[in-house]
Amino acid sequence: MGEFWQYRDLLYQLVRREVVVRYRHSVLGVAWALLQPLGMMLLFTFVFTRAVSLGAIRELGVPYPLWAYLGILPWTLFAMGLTGAVQSLASHRDLVTKVYFPQQILPLSAIASAFFDFCVAGAVLVGLVVYYQVTTAWQMTLGPALLLLPGVVLVQLLLMAGLGLWLALANLWFRDVKYLFGVGIQMWMFLTNVLYPLPNDGSALMRFLTTANPMVPIISAYRRIVIEGGLPEPVPFAVASFAAMGLAATGWAAYQRLEGRFAERV
Repeated sequence: MGEFWQYRDLLYQLVRREVVVRYRHSVLGVAWALLQPLGMMLLFTFVFTRAVSLGAIRELGVPYPLWAYLGILPWTLFAMGLTGAVQSLASHRDLVTKVYFPQQILPLSAIASAFFDFCVAGAVLVGLVVYYQVTTAWQMTLGPALLLLPGVVLVQLLLMAGLGLWLALANLWFRDVKYLFGVGIQMWMFLTNVLYPLPNDGSALMRFLTTANPMVPIISAYRRIVIEGGLPEPVPFAVASFAAMGLAATGWAAYQRLEGRFAERV
């Protein structure tokens, strides 16, 4: 960690470069960070309130656009961060082969740049909360639970760091990983409570999906805190937290052990 801290300026410059290059030739610039999750929210609001009739959505007790945005916002961070991380080592051949630095910086910089977009898009969430408090009977509960929201974000970022480290490493050895990830991340979304509540039927399959998928309790935690003013469900969220810490610790250790072989795999 001491050596990694010495290269913190490199991490900052890579994140800055990622953000600047992304929006350099864009007319709307950083506004795309707002428009992407907002556009998805509007699309799925139409689909699930006009095109599809789902009883579970009608029983949410909260405006669906707000409920959906609280799933889309963290999921967009998750998907974008890991998409950038999976190819971060393979796509920076010159840096990996010619310059020495802690290689963990590359996937972490992709995740950090996605977190920048997440912070920008959070402005829409604030606007939705204010709008629905004024125009509907729903009221946000301001309480101590709101103080835990940064903790939920931290757990998600730790999970992304662990997965991002492993995915980038795996893609360096097996280039098929980036293609499998592209398909897998789309399937993963539909096995997560991003757009609709997962059935709570007590079946073994649903228990397995909610236990094996750490994004389910993380997204549920966002909604519990913002919409209900309550605490995350302790056991599922604790499992997700330990999974995040385990992935991050083992991924970091794998880089420490294998980084001397990265140049030959690029």
